[in-house]
Amino acid sequence: QVQLVESGGGLVQPGGSLRLSCAASGSILSMAAMGWYRQAPGKQRELVATITRGSSANYADSVKGRFTISRDNAKNTVYLQMNSLKSEDTAVYYCNAVALVTLKNYWGQGTQVTVSS
Repeated sequence: QVQLVESGGGLVQPGGSLRLSCAASGSILSMAAMGWYRQAPGKQRELVATITRGSSANYADSVKGRFTISRDNAKNTVYLQMNSLKSEDTAVYYCNAVALVTLKNYWGQGTQVTVSS
């Protein structure tokens, strides 16, 4: 069983930056991929970015060029650097991991990001 703990959310002004962290209880090398999803009020959860075991990254069109996903295998942590934040980025951000062998999905508890002046 893998536990994921997100941190780094908060209130930021439009145009500002935040860095989210997702710390895993086990080795992230046992995961086929890890990623960030978000859910705004009244909307479905959507993909933000993913990164594979081989560090290949994929982004939603809405965040390309503004967000960067990265991983530190030694710290079992995945990051999401968010720059040029917009009000429409306001959401609860969830960390996700997909196990390499079983393809089981794991989710964190979420961290709130609010972009407002």
